[in-house]
Amino acid sequence: MVGHRLVEEMLTHDRHGRWRVVVLGEEPRAAYDRVALSSLLDGATPDDLALAGPDVLGDGRLRLRPGTTVTGVDRRARTVTCDDGTETGYDALVLATGSRPFVPPVPGRDLPGCFVYRTVEDVAAIRAAAVAGREAVVVGGGLLGLEAANGLRLLGMRPRVVEMAPWLMAQQIDEGGGRVLAGAIERLGVGVHCSSALHAVGAGPDGRADRVELADGTVLDAALVVFAAGVRPRDELAAPLGLERGGRGGFLVDGWCRTADEHIWAIGECAAVEGRCHGLVVPGFRMAETVARQLVDGAGEPFAGADGSAKLKLLGVEVAGFGDAHARAPGAIEYVREDRRAGTYAKVVLAADGRTLLGGVLAGDTRAYPVLRGLTGRELTASPDELLTGAAGGS
Repeated sequence: MVGHRLVEEMLTHDRHGRWRVVVLGEEPRAAYDRVALSSLLDGATPDDLALAGPDVLGDGRLRLRPGTTVTGVDRRARTVTCDDGTETGYDALVLATGSRPFVPPVPGRDLPGCFVYRTVEDVAAIRAAAVAGREAVVVGGGLLGLEAANGLRLLGMRPRVVEMAPWLMAQQIDEGGGRVLAGAIERLGVGVHCSSALHAVGAGPDGRADRVELADGTVLDAALVVFAAGVRPRDELAAPLGLERGGRGGFLVDGWCRTADEHIWAIGECAAVEGRCHGLVVPGFRMAETVARQLVDGAGEPFAGADGSAKLKLLGVEVAGFGDAHARAPGAIEYVREDRRAGTYAKVVLAADGRTLLGGVLAGDTRAYPVLRGLTGRELTASPDELLTGAAGGS
């Protein structure tokens, strides 16, 4: 998706046709909306997710080579070698290799019936293996894991989510929001097992996965297992290129997304911008825009960092986290309003002065999100109780 945004930006702003863009893509298709992957389990087709229309694919300045894996780069000669033996020269090389799914290193992780959740082909394999009425286990209680669980539910399976953190969506929302989210999706028939570490995947008589064993001894039946426990940057080209990685992986780049080689950039999930990787698509889009403007205009603005705010609808439950949602700032004050009968939770986090809004969490009702997010970093326009009453659906 980030590589596609770079292509769009290049074709749009390169009005004099100075650049020719070659896209080397490992997947067997043009770019698609990976965020909407779960819709493939609810009737959508791969064509519905396609991002590149005829106007882009038909542009003479673009050459797309799907199903092509890069095997090496010669920085001195400025050439890229592919698995089919071809070489492509470059004036600028942009690495947009994304991430690979993280699979916990437990026994049985590679049994038949175990899947990751990253590509169109992954989802097609899950759909083919799904058995209505049977149990399934999703390892990972973040955004991707909950989307996978919902997809399995739509296929008629009975999914259970196993999450190591104490609550669901732990990066985006707090414990109270996670409690509301868990309660709502459990009422839909999705089991939730938080604070649970995966110990092993067990096989049945046919050699396929048929159960999941947790570290506390709990055994969950599972006709299939989906790993959606996060991602890791795809930076395996760093060593052969002689490029430095960030502390947690990813091609190390500066604020302009430049590596130590003046002809090579990195964007998206594979880029460690000033040492930090960003696992969301919107920051990746900003990186793509930054690099495109450098290439086309020799100008533009550096990548300004990522806004971690998120407003999501998961299994029909609205949740949002913004700013300092976990109240990590020194002296931060939390004001909470919760209606357990209505299934709503709202929290604002204030600075130590009691007046400046730092962030917050909403679950069950996110109508106040635009107002609260807009106030983040500013003085409150009303008392915390008034803001939370509105956030929780009151007058």
